[in-house]
Amino acid sequence: MALTSGFNHVATLTSDMDRTVRFYEEAFGGVVTFEVAKRDDHPWMKIVDMGGGAALNIFEVPEEALIGERRRIGSRGAIDHFGFAVESLSVLEAVRDRLEPAGAQEVGTIQQLGDEWSLFFRGPDGMELEVCCPA
Repeated sequence: MALTSGFNHVATLTSDMDRTVRFYEEAFGGVVTFEVAKRDDHPWMKIVDMGGGAALNIFEVPEEALIGERRRIGSRGAIDHFGFAVESLSVLEAVRDRLEPAGAQEVGTIQQLGDEWSLFFRGPDGMELEVCCPA
């Protein structure tokens, strides 16, 4: 049995903090709970509560600091993608309808992968992301 109880947070990079935070607020109802101003030794950071005890720690960096071309496994950096959990297919469909208006790119179609429904898309910085629920 695992000693952990799940993920606490995922740290991710953006070249535009306001755009990225607004995306997670509009698409998922995320809420900023903490902020660290940019300092010489630390980039601007916001923590966005994504529900269920999970958060995104978003760091703003220059665009050239974003790793890879983000369209191919192995070129996306140390984290290839991450998936958000929602409770049902109806919530997944509601999130799908919010993604493009919030700034998502390349929103795919909902597909069944094993015992889960899955929807892939790209966030406002082009990062591969996913939303999943039980099938």
